[in-house]
Amino acid sequence: MAWDPDAFATLDVLRRRPVIDLTAALPSSLSPRSVVDLGCGAGQLSRLLAARWPQADVLAVDQSRAMLRWAGDTPSPVRYLHADLAVWRPHWPTDLVISAGGLQHVAGHDRLFPELLQSLGPGGVLAVALPRPQNQTTHSLLLETAADGPWADRLHGAWPAAPLTEGRGYDVQDYYDWLGREGASIELWETEYFHVLDGDVPLVQWLHQAALAPVMDRLTGPELDRFLAAYRRRLEAAYPEHSSGNTLIPTKWLFVVVRV
Repeated sequence: MAWDPDAFATLDVLRRRPVIDLTAALPSSLSPRSVVDLGCGAGQLSRLLAARWPQADVLAVDQSRAMLRWAGDTPSPVRYLHADLAVWRPHWPTDLVISAGGLQHVAGHDRLFPELLQSLGPGGVLAVALPRPQNQTTHSLLLETAADGPWADRLHGAWPAAPLTEGRGYDVQDYYDWLGREGASIELWETEYFHVLDGDVPLVQWLHQAALAPVMDRLTGPELDRFLAAYRRRLEAAYPEHSSGNTLIPTKWLFVVVRV
């Protein structure tokens, strides 16, 4: 199965409930002049924000060059920047810092989230949606596929281990503790979604951009196609097709919306 960017783009983040729910939670009074989209992927959310607030300067940041190349193929006023999300921070007071599925593989959330909050100007908003891949079969199968094949050496370490605090993954209380010290207004919630995936859409094409970006940065051509085919076989075994021809995929997300 060849990787098809056009087919992938039809399944963009704008049609996914986590992104809809995150943007719906933004304050109705928010009218930002500066917006930063962290882990922007192919730029769908960034372009939505630029259309929603045409007066805003929208900067989209990602550490995947492959994703940024795709993003740049679509004309828009959005500015794109390649940077390491673990160390890059806005260097000016920002009205909105947002991320939909781009920070779950970035280490050091205990430092990252307070520093992002500190980058906001008065009345600024930090809005983040974090998929919880460490609890999802799709992510486990991705790691298994990466470790089992001729590509294993090149993909070793491509996905950092789940961040740990005292031997456990970060949880809601951790984020509240880090951000509550800043005296901000905080909303946190978790949602589990069950996506009904049409049988005509390959499972591997549906997955979130951030999960597959490390593969596309390290593998190309026939080897990338072989990896995706191997991963697809594992996915289809784990998520059998229903008699209707559809597949049910569960995903869990954590949402953090903070206003200073």
